Amino acid sequence: MDGRKIILLVGALIVAAITAFMARSLMMGAAAPVAGAVAPEAPPVNSKKVLVATRALPVGTILDPESMRFQPWPEELIENAYHLEGAVDLKALQGTVVRFAIPAGQPISQGALVKPGDRGFLAAALGAGMRAVTVPVSAQSAVAGFVFPGDRVDLILTQSVQGGGDGPPLRASETVLKNLRVLATDQRADKQTDENGNTVVSTYSTVTVEVTPRIAEKIAVAQTVGSLSLSLRSIADNSAELEEAIANGEVQVPETDDPAAEKAMLAQVAARPIEGRTSFSTGADVSRFQRATVPGRAAESAAPAMAAAPGAGAFPGGAPAVVKGPVVRVARGGAVSEVEVGGKK
Repeated sequence: MDGRKIILLVGALIVAAITAFMARSLMMGAAAPVAGAVAPEAPPVNSKKVLVATRALPVGTILDPESMRFQPWPEELIENAYHLEGAVDLKALQGTVVRFAIPAGQPISQGALVKPGDRGFLAAALGAGMRAVTVPVSAQSAVAGFVFPGDRVDLILTQSVQGGGDGPPLRASETVLKNLRVLATDQRADKQTDENGNTVVSTYSTVTVEVTPRIAEKIAVAQTVGSLSLSLRSIADNSAELEEAIANGEVQVPETDDPAAEKAMLAQVAARPIEGRTSFSTGADVSRFQRATVPGRAAESAAPAMAAAPGAGAFPGGAPAVVKGPVVRVARGGAVSEVEVGGKK
């Protein structure tokens, strides 16, 4: 190998060594990156918190704590009718009814709510095409006062059916209506709370429920037939009744996968009163000494006695004619004879 090639090779090695040393120095001198926490986005300076709807609130919705919350809102867009944080008590708004539909995330204005006792409160609480009917109850038939406005109840009719016989009457109890929304108890349309916020349970004599016009007619008749009782429903009952309603064709399942359409279908099932599919129990289901059927009519004579008028159909002297019982006509050749049933020939 000549001297020129050796010089070039040595120069290349020197350059490579210098480059490696400089790269190492740069890597060791650079500081390791430090992960820092991202500060939460602060609300705009010119903003206040207003009361907004957490979900879509249709007309007639009764407000509860889960349906409203405070949210920052630009100060220049705040109206005088908005509820501001610190200037309104949320407990005072619970039980009020939505008069105008409020979209989700929009402010709840003062004019959109009707408070219990205000004029038009009950009309605002009713859904479209629904009616309000008051049912007389007692402490025993109203679940001891544990039914509150907004709950769902079933209506039970208890009656005694005399029938036509002389035996004891048939005692029967029948669930005639289901899933009725309670609007008010007596003249209270909201839950009563004490100073600690606990619900106060009190008895009442009437309950106002939301029904269709046809069901309103049935309740009016049921009050004259027997006594009415309330049965408090569980929230979980709607899921089982949804499957039954779909199978019977009472509810139309949306053809699309739109979540809003499915939510509207569930709301429709949860809000509709149920009639027609009744269940019942008789006294025999409770005690073996009670009846299971309506008493039948007493056995009557096959041929009732006839009162003969004086001189008509009677023997001379006014003696009454003898009334025959059931007879059988027997023909022997040209002779026809009558034989009483049970008698002798």
